[in-house]
Amino acid sequence: MASRRNLGLSRRELLREIAGASLLGPALASGASLSSNGSAAPASIPTTLVKPEDRVFLEDYAKRCVRYFWEQADPRTGIVMDRARNDGSRSGANVGSTAATGFGLSALCIAANRGWLPRDQVRARALVTLRYFWAHAFHDHGWYYHFLDASNGSRRLNSEISSIDTALLLCGVLTAGGYFANDREIQTLVHQIFDRVDFNWMLAGSPLLLSHGAMPGSGFLSANWFAYSEASVLYLMAIGSTKHPISAESWYAWIRPEVRYDQWVFVSGGPLFTHQFSHAWVDFRHQRDGDPSYLDYFNNSVLATYAHRDFCISLQTRYSGYGPNMWGITASDSPIGYVAWGGPPFAGPINGTLVPCAAAGSLMFAHDICLPVLREMRNVYGDRVYGRYGFTDAFNPNWKDQKLWVNQDVVGIDVGISVLSIENTLTGNIWRWFMRSQYIQSAMERVGFRLSTPGLSLHQKPIRKT
Repeated sequence: MASRRNLGLSRRELLREIAGASLLGPALASGASLSSNGSAAPASIPTTLVKPEDRVFLEDYAKRCVRYFWEQADPRTGIVMDRARNDGSRSGANVGSTAATGFGLSALCIAANRGWLPRDQVRARALVTLRYFWAHAFHDHGWYYHFLDASNGSRRLNSEISSIDTALLLCGVLTAGGYFANDREIQTLVHQIFDRVDFNWMLAGSPLLLSHGAMPGSGFLSANWFAYSEASVLYLMAIGSTKHPISAESWYAWIRPEVRYDQWVFVSGGPLFTHQFSHAWVDFRHQRDGDPSYLDYFNNSVLATYAHRDFCISLQTRYSGYGPNMWGITASDSPIGYVAWGGPPFAGPINGTLVPCAAAGSLMFAHDICLPVLREMRNVYGDRVYGRYGFTDAFNPNWKDQKLWVNQDVVGIDVGISVLSIENTLTGNIWRWFMRSQYIQSAMERVGFRLSTPGLSLHQKPIRKT
């Protein structure tokens, strides 16, 4: 944990310091890791730092990911392509992704901070993006299309006005606001874009649960965010809004299904990405929410990652390409098209395909088991799976007639979760920048999050460290 320079820090100040700490590993400060139900997880989960040689590898991977968001965005709108070929060529007929644009804004802040791209160029691109979404991109009550033409912002793929994709865009908007904290124009645009979003409208008549979105001309979608999912950040934004807030009771209105697999007990709502996306921005470390949940969401994702590793290893008898350092399935491309798959519980049809962003996106939870996977993929398959933008979206070592199938595309949101997870693992910077947002801090206070670091409560003065 970062040193606490002053006695009597407010909760918000203390959380900001926690958010600034580099990730030492999945365990809590005492070295004990708690499961979602409060029991101790296996003591074998380490708390070691990333080794220098692994840092070099991860930084190379991150640079390639950042390159995607610089090259595969329209320079006049800032809209990021939904996908591209891993050799740098275009794919997907100029279809842009609102969510990928949010990942992109965040990734470019990483690039500027690390000196991979000139800061003034990143600022200019951020301004292009923010100005376009404020003044030109179609919106309904502040909500944007899932897919849009990267050049002119028009609706593509008959897509919906999407609550989660808009939320992921807003994550990037708030991250840019946190990074460019002293830039008046960026701050103005950040608040204008966020404050325009009418979260009450997206309740679609429900008292507490947000809708998945709406279809132009036909109204709201029938589905809502009723269970644990990638949408926790959406709820925090809605609760923390200053202009159109929803009730803090909404946080406790969605169910938290418990999964038991082997030794692991955790809350889950689907493939591994549901444990990753909100965590890419929201720093849930050392915190639990209130009655009746009392859940440590960060450690819950640690447990889900370990369970997923064991689940994949259990499939080795069916798919010889899987193993202790060769695993990972989450929503991705595949030889049979785009599939939302994973486990536990089993979600298929699983066919032996491997998805690098499954391990990459969980580095921030358990780099001790995820880093060896990425290393092994790179060592075994080399440039066949590792290209201009990092790892391909998916590959299958034994597809059909025992030939290696490699997807030629990368997908923007999968590249995005990879680079943000890498940065949080190495520096915690995405957490730091995002958690500066008054909206998110207010939301977590309204929900009732409490520090769960052993030996420290909200009512104690932090001990000065020298």
